[in-house]
Amino acid sequence: MAAKRAPGDPRGGAPSDDHHEAQRLRIGVLAAQGDFEAHLHMLNSLGARAHEVRTAEQLAKLDGLVIPGGESTAIIKALERDGLEPAIREHHGSGRPIFGTCAGMIVCDRNHLGLLDVTTRRNAYGRQMQSFECELTVEGLGADPLRAIFIRAPAIESHGDSIEVLAARGDHPVVIREDGVLACAFHPELTDDSRLHALFMAIATRQRDERAQVDAHGSRRVGVGR
Repeated sequence: MAAKRAPGDPRGGAPSDDHHEAQRLRIGVLAAQGDFEAHLHMLNSLGARAHEVRTAEQLAKLDGLVIPGGESTAIIKALERDGLEPAIREHHGSGRPIFGTCAGMIVCDRNHLGLLDVTTRRNAYGRQMQSFECELTVEGLGADPLRAIFIRAPAIESHGDSIEVLAARGDHPVVIREDGVLACAFHPELTDDSRLHALFMAIATRQRDERAQVDAHGSRRVGVGR
């Protein structure tokens, strides 16, 4: 006689609500400065469990981290003040992705956290009055152009061979990727186009699955050795 299963039992029938909740990506948004709330809204609208990050403890067990725009000097000082630099490096080193936007890209460059093999220049396109919008074709986001809002935006002045350029404006890359770090020189959270955030979530999902496979393989090896 077959055993009865409780409603929502993931072993049979439709997956339970708890199963769906467990599968949702846990994405943190650094809340030291900048428009972090717009990032939270966009990530939540895509199905993530997004929350603010202000302490090293809040970085634990995240599937990904967004470092938003703002004032790069203020963000870096906040990281030092709150002891977040080593925690962010540990997050990156453990195979969890990071998405740096505008000033967040500066924070990730060679001269700061060192997570991207690039050098950047602050306010490369001018001050607040020189802010502008343009349309970009971004590799991996389909044929439709992405509307990009540049506000006191940085420019990438040089980059290593490991940098994958996904979009450029003139001679300057404006969307880049290196391993698990995605970065852009503009503010994707200020439009209703969520494709860059969706790309970041896809990276986070893949890296989470890869970590799970490594953990499962390690557990099997331990079991064999007993």
